[in-house]
Amino acid sequence: MLELTNVTVTFQDGQERRTVLDNLNFTAERGQLTFIVGESGSGKSTLLSVAAGLITPDSGIATLNGREVNDQVRRDHMGMIFQQANLITALNVRDQLLVTDHIRGIKPRKDRAEDLLAAVGLEGLGDRDMKALSGGQRQRVGIARALMGSPELVLADEPTAALDASRSREIVDLLRTLVEEHDVACGFVTHDRSLIAEHDRVFEMDEHAPAPALV
Repeated sequence: MLELTNVTVTFQDGQERRTVLDNLNFTAERGQLTFIVGESGSGKSTLLSVAAGLITPDSGIATLNGREVNDQVRRDHMGMIFQQANLITALNVRDQLLVTDHIRGIKPRKDRAEDLLAAVGLEGLGDRDMKALSGGQRQRVGIARALMGSPELVLADEPTAALDASRSREIVDLLRTLVEEHDVACGFVTHDRSLIAEHDRVFEMDEHAPAPALV
């Protein structure tokens, strides 16, 4: 489980110091999507950055299954899915996944890569050039890559923003199924509330509005 406890984040904004997250508490449970929603500027991406250990909060703590989040926890126990797939153009589909093993310093696991590609509907496409894939297929590769390291947590930052409505629902349904099957916690930032199913957990950033700017 991911837990953010009493997290406050402020930034310098001209002559003022602006509070983006104000004593915020957040959890993402294993086996389900937790949607993080709110207006632009409400702190959704900041929350995700704290969860990933990319931003150190002014106060409070982010933990994953009891461990304080840091660079090593992010590398070894998290998967990331981005708005743009952020794939390496020079690599084929299979190698997009295998490069994560290289980063971790372990032997490339081709069988696992093939299993995950099959799970996201890309069976038999491991040798395919990235330029030959559609936007939806590239996001499927991104999901498979995020799961390659058997993560305890997947963080998704508006991964469907560049897709049409049909493809967006397809990607979310796929991720929802994989999160349940792999018993992974998932924090999913989105502005599109139509993607949320009745049984999904929803965290409303607007209900945790930050305090006024501090002089």
